[in-house]
This record gives sequence, C-alpha cells and structure tokens, in this order.
Amino acid sequence: MYRELYRDLWMALVIAAVGGLSAAIVGLPLVGVAAGLGLVAVLLFIKLARLHRWLACGRRPPIPELGGLWDEVIREIHKQDRDSARHKEHLTGLFDRLQAAASVMPDAMVVLARHDAIEWANPPAERLLGLRIERDTGARIVHLIRDPAFGAYLAAGDYHEPLILKGPVEPMAVTLQIIPFGANEKLVMARDITHVKRLEDMRQHFVADVSHELRTPLTVLHGFLETFADLFEGQDSEVRSSIALMREQVERMRRLVDDLLALSRLETTPARAHDEIVDMSALLKGLADIATVLGADRGHRIEIENCGADLVGNVEELRSAFTNLVQNAVRHTPPGGSIRLTWRMDSGEGRFAVADSGEGIAERHIPFLTQRFYRVDSDRSRASGGTGLGLAIVAKVLLRHDARLFVESTLGRGSTFTCVFPSSRLKLHPALSPPAV
Repeated sequence: MYRELYRDLWMALVIAAVGGLSAAIVGLPLVGVAAGLGLVAVLLFIKLARLHRWLACGRRPPIPELGGLWDEVIREIHKQDRDSARHKEHLTGLFDRLQAAASVMPDAMVVLARHDAIEWANPPAERLLGLRIERDTGARIVHLIRDPAFGAYLAAGDYHEPLILKGPVEPMAVTLQIIPFGANEKLVMARDITHVKRLEDMRQHFVADVSHELRTPLTVLHGFLETFADLFEGQDSEVRSSIALMREQVERMRRLVDDLLALSRLETTPARAHDEIVDMSALLKGLADIATVLGADRGHRIEIENCGADLVGNVEELRSAFTNLVQNAVRHTPPGGSIRLTWRMDSGEGRFAVADSGEGIAERHIPFLTQRFYRVDSDRSRASGGTGLGLAIVAKVLLRHDARLFVESTLGRGSTFTCVFPSSRLKLHPALSPPAV
C-alpha cells in the first residue's frame, strides 16, 4: 500500500516538474508547475468520480481499475464487503435458528417495540394470549389483551412478580411475565398453568370441605368433654388431667380448623369485595385490649402510637391479620416485657407495626415465616398454642390490600413486624391532609 502511495506521489511530482520545465522555455516556470498540479487534480477528481459511481451502484461489479493507491482502496472495500456479507449471513442463520427454536417452544413469546407495539410473536402466543400473528403484528398489545389487570401490570413497570390471567378460552389459566430489554423493548412470556391452577383449586376446596366437616365433630367432642369435666370434678386427679389434656387438644384442633377456613376464604373470595374506611383508632384500641387480656398473667406493658389517619380495606380481614401479630407478640414476650403498637405515616405510606421485647427470631428463619405450618421452634409453638398459620393469614390479607410485610428481629432483643400500605389505601383526616396548592 505504501509503495502505491509513494508511486502516486512521485507521479504527481513528475507531472508538475514536466509542466514547470516546459513552461520555463517561455519564462513561466511557476505557471507550468501550477498547470501540472492542476492536471494531477483533474485526474484525481476523475478517479474519485468513478469510485463514487461504483459505490452508489451498491459496490457491484465490474470493479473499476483506477490504478495505484485507488486500486488498493477498492480492493480493501471489496474485501470488507465480502466479510460483512459472510457475517450478515451468519447472523441471519443464527437469527433464523433462534426464531425456529422460539417457534417450537410451548411457552408464548411476544416482542414489543416502542409504545408496546407487537413486533414479533411465536405460534403459542395465538393459543395462550388469543393473538393473530399476521393480523396483530404492529398493533399495541393493550388493545388486544383487554384484561384490566394486564393493563395495570404493563403500566406499573414492576415486573418482578408474574401475573396470572384467564386464558382466551375457559378454563385456561396463564402466568405472564414481562422482561424489559434494549432501549424501549420488552419480551412478554406466557405459560399455560391450567393444570397447576386446577390442582390448586382442588386443594383449596379439599381444605375448605374437610375443615367444614371437622367443625361439627370437634364441637360435639368439646361439649362432651365439658360434661365429663363437670361429672368428674373432685374425683381422681389422673382422670381430671386426662380430660383437661383432651379439652386442650380439641381446642387446638378447633383453632387449626378456624385458621384453615380463614385461609380458604381469603384464597377464594375476590379482593376489594368489602372495602370500607377502617377506623384505625378504634382498631388499635381493640388490639391493645386483646393484648392486655391475653397477657394479663404476664404483666406486659402495652403502648400505642397513632398518627390519626384511617385505612381503606376490609375491616374484618385487617382485624384478623393484626390480631395474629398481637397474639404472636404476647405468646413470645416474657413476663414484664413490653409490646408496642404503632400506626404512622412515612413517605406517603401507612405503617402498622407490632414490636415486642421477646426472645427474637434467628435471621435464617425470617424468609420462611409466612409459609404455612412453618415453625421456628416446634416445641415452643405447640406449647404456646400456635397453629403455624397465623403469619400465612397475615401475608394473604396484606396481599389483598396491596401491602407488604417486613420483619426485623434480633435474638434476645425482640422482633418488629411491620405492615406497609400504599398511599392509595390511606384516608387522611382533614387536619392531616396536605394543603392545596
């Protein structure tokens, strides 16, 4: 390449020198040099025009022969074209294979471009989401999937948790998740979970049916045991202790059945069906009274802090959840300890907290506390009368109220359970409302 460059430079110098010598005969050597350099410039512009014409034609043959350095430039461009074509062919083949693999997947995949318009979809998207690929490509997906829950999920921008929707035909159920990528693109993935939903429905109905069926015999047993306790009062202490143990176990079974029925109702009834304004002052006072009664023999100090705002929700569900937290605090706080009930606003959110000075919970247990029947210490839980379902009920109630549960605990120093409610669930009193702008 450098050899061609030097040759072109020498050629330009020779032309300029010849022009100068020729014009020196008439006494105008500089004019001759200028004429020679002008000739060189004209030749360069001619070659540049031919190169431009070749590039404008899509770099197709025939390849112009311009000589010197120009041929080197054209050969390099032609080589890069061939490399680019091979690379493009490789990428096209890779894309075709990926597209073919996505087409045979059982899960639906939809690529959304700007403004959530459908750019591409695989065949399962027609079955799981009710789309028509040829017809709907380019349309906005919210105009095709008209479930309000999907529209809210797409607009919220928080895609960490999947969304469960009804399929285009009954009784199909679909779990859907959105994965953002690129600048303004999204990947929508959907999976058929009809069989999982069917099994979950069967489990829920089984638990509800069995719990209902157990209530009657347990009530009968409890009644007979009370009669036996009266009959054998003042008799053999061993008989009385056996009856007392049976009554205790029947009562424990009744609490377990009640908790199972409560969970079943939370899972099968629609959320927001009975939302109302909840008087938090009255609710806090009732919770403090429950804590006082339950811990009467332990001398607990009960404290209340109330910001004065109210909640929007189902008062019975919220009372059940908060009562479970209070009962747990009473069970696991030693005599003379303290329990603090707090309802306050923080950064536009409502926070209900139950803090105790009990034995605390090891950090490794905290992520699993809301699982059904999970016990930090089985012997301690049974001795305190717990069923292992209280925090599962709390988690289910908070989910139905768009809220979250946070647990902070240190062994030997107590625990704090905090329920965080969004601003949409708060009802501010006129004195607490922000001034109008």
